[in-house]
Amino acid sequence: MNSSVAPFDFQQCLHACAQGERRALQALYDHEGARLLGVARRIARDDAMAEDIVHDAFIRIWTGAASYDPTRGSARGWIYSITRHLALNAIRARRRETLLEEGELEAAHGLDQGVEQLHSWSGSARLYRCLERLQPAAQRCIVHAYVDGCSHAEIAGLLGAPLGTVKAWIKRSLTALRECLG
Repeated sequence: MNSSVAPFDFQQCLHACAQGERRALQALYDHEGARLLGVARRIARDDAMAEDIVHDAFIRIWTGAASYDPTRGSARGWIYSITRHLALNAIRARRRETLLEEGELEAAHGLDQGVEQLHSWSGSARLYRCLERLQPAAQRCIVHAYVDGCSHAEIAGLLGAPLGTVKAWIKRSLTALRECLG
């Protein structure tokens, strides 16, 4: 079967958006909107939030289309990365708002405060004992990630450690915590 339908040209569509062609944005929405909504739903696990994320993603795509650089990746990948980034930021913001609303997070800047809060949330003395077994830097990574809601990059900045090191500490620490709690 020979198909005469040309594949969707994401790069040309972004170029047209950068030139102010609204029809290009509409074409992009018609072609990828439902799939982007699916990505946002899987991350946010909330339909209304996912719709807001996709809306914001298309605003970013429209306003930032001129900044797309084809040497750094595909146009379709760029569009999806915007959506994923916004969804992850929305989740972090929602987590922080929820914690602040419930009064569970007061300034958990130090390790002891953070571990105490994590302990009080979980109600688990076992978790606290398992956290105490981790190296201090690894403890801080876990507390910043799961109590403060920081990204790996934010943790690297807080600790003055390389991003790869922070990711490795978190991965090894989570494995150690699973084993300890298992």
